[in-house]
Formats: sequence, structure tokens, C-alpha cells
Amino acid sequence: MHGGIRPADLRALGLRPEDVLDFSASVSPLGPPAGVWEAMRRVDLTAYPDPACLELREAIAARLIRQSPCLAGQGGLSLDCILAGNGSTELIHLLARAFLTPPLKPAHNSALQLGPTYGEYAGACRLAGASISALEARREAGFSWDMEQAAEHIDSQRPSLVFLCNPNNPTGVFLAQSEVEALAQATQRVGGLLVLDEAYLGFVDQPWDTLSLLAWDNVVLLRSMTKDYALTGLRLGYLLASAKLTARLSAFQPDWSVNALAQAAGLVALADAGYLPRARQAVAQAREYLTEELTHLGFRVYPSAANFLLVDVGDGAAWRERLMRRGLFVRDCASFGLPDCIRVGIRPLADCLRLVQAMGEGR
Repeated sequence: MHGGIRPADLRALGLRPEDVLDFSASVSPLGPPAGVWEAMRRVDLTAYPDPACLELREAIAARLIRQSPCLAGQGGLSLDCILAGNGSTELIHLLARAFLTPPLKPAHNSALQLGPTYGEYAGACRLAGASISALEARREAGFSWDMEQAAEHIDSQRPSLVFLCNPNNPTGVFLAQSEVEALAQATQRVGGLLVLDEAYLGFVDQPWDTLSLLAWDNVVLLRSMTKDYALTGLRLGYLLASAKLTARLSAFQPDWSVNALAQAAGLVALADAGYLPRARQAVAQAREYLTEELTHLGFRVYPSAANFLLVDVGDGAAWRERLMRRGLFVRDCASFGLPDCIRVGIRPLADCLRLVQAMGEGR
């Protein structure tokens, strides 16, 4: 199960899309960058899109080099190290297909996910015929993982793929560089890959330069332009890894996976250097407001570095139903193994005011 409003729910409740607010998805609260619609209108729909996404990958490389002192010091970023995809979800499935069944040697035909987390990792691995295990973070530890325990698990199970979402979905936990590097080292020892899903990194206030991890030949970084730039309906993401890894992955990807509209929108988004700072500011303001107000109402709100909050409401399904009937959609976290919680995506402050009012009246 994923976030997002389902048309069937709207029909059952007699609601129109324009009458509801979607807090179940976690994307930029600013909406798409200016100029996206104009760029898409100029796309020739009779022509095939570029299967290699050349211009898009060039724009990604240029943007990352400007942002990262690490990459600038290394002489840049080769286009061969970038693979664009139909959202980061497609890239997750490509990783499972390319590196499981048969597995990377000497690693085993299995994967490890650090949970509770995004369910697509397990789904992709099972479709590839591999087993997947989970190292679950304890709530009492603030949903942080024991890195020594994780390393021991990797050493004993020898997984081909280790999935870490950072910041994590749905907990919002953001690991430090030393913790992620410890996972990369443990994964490298057994011949596996560390897949670092950074779908929500763009909303972290003061992130460390995760591009430094590209020095490891067994690390894959996933980025989501869908979430960064509110391009949810277009599906756009990219992957960063060694040229050898991206070449193997691209062999499994169908041609024209990224459509021409998404490529055009991506170019406009990447050209707007001020967009993500504005989005981070809007997220930080609304996140602080929601945390304070929902805590005041008696709910437990877990600290989050991302553009969503995990909120203990006692019965997530009941609260999802209650709010849905008022045109407010939140994510029930039962599929994460957290049935007492909901996940609240950060929306503009005015929308958050409506959610707080509804939750206060529903107590």
C-alpha cells in the first residue's frame, strides 16, 4: 500500500478531488516549479522520448557538481554514473532484477531492509525470487538501529542487497555519515550492495554530503524528483552508482521508460536553483507547527528530518477513516507494522491548520 488518494475512496464518500486535502503523500508542498506546464506543452507528442535521457542526465550532473564540494574535488560526475527512471520505484525493481536470482557472488540470494520502512523493497525482492529479512528499529530507541547488530546480521546472512531509506519512511530518522559508512563497509565485506534510498533527502535541513559515498563501489544512491518537485503524476527519479553498476541496471530497463513530458519537466525543475531551499523552508515551518499543535492535543509526534511526521494516535485505521470523511487523507501505518500510527505528509501551513482543527475536534 502506498500514499495517495484512491478514486474509489472518493466515490464511496461522495467527495470530489478538489474538495479534499491529501496528507497521505509526501511531496513538496509548493507544487511543481514555475515553467513546468509550459515546457510540457512544447513537447512533441508524436516523437519518441530520448531513451538515454541525455539532457536530463547532463542537467542532473551539473546540478550535483555545483552542490557537492566532494564531486567538484573529484573532477565531476560521469554521465555513465547516472541512470534516470520512472520514479525511484522502478529503479528499486531494476536493482532486484539485476542483482538477485542469481545473486552477487559471494553474497547470497537474499536482501536485508532496515525497517520499519517502504514496502516496495520487499515486494521487488520477492518478485525477483529472493528472500528478504528485516532488522527492525525499536520504538524505545527512537526508531534508530543498532549498527553493530546490523553489521553482525550482514556478516551472517551475506545479503546481495541492503536497503536503507535515509531519511527513513515512515519514521523520519536521518542517519549520520559514520553510521551509513559502517553499513557500506559491512555490505562490502560480503560482496553485496548498499542501496541508500534518499527520496526525502531534499527536505532535510542540514544534510551531510551523501555524494561522498560514491567513492564506495558498492553503494547505490536513489533520488526522487517526483517528491522533490511535486511531479507525482509524471514519475521521475534517478540513481547514482559506479558506471559498471549502472550499465548492468540499464540492460534490464525498457526503452522509453522515462516519458518525454517527465524529461521536460525535470529539466525545468533542475534549472530552478531556488526551489528546493524554498520547499525546505516551507516544510520546516509547517512541520514545527504540526509537531507543536498535535503534541498539545495529546498525540505523540516522533521527531522527523523529512517532509512527513509519524504520529501515534492509538488506532491509525480509525483515525484515517475519521479524517477521510472530512476530506482529509492521512496514511494509516499498519502496513509498516505500526497500526497505532498515522503518517502525515507536510502540506502548506493553511492546510495544516485544517488538519489540526479536525484532529482536535475528533479527540
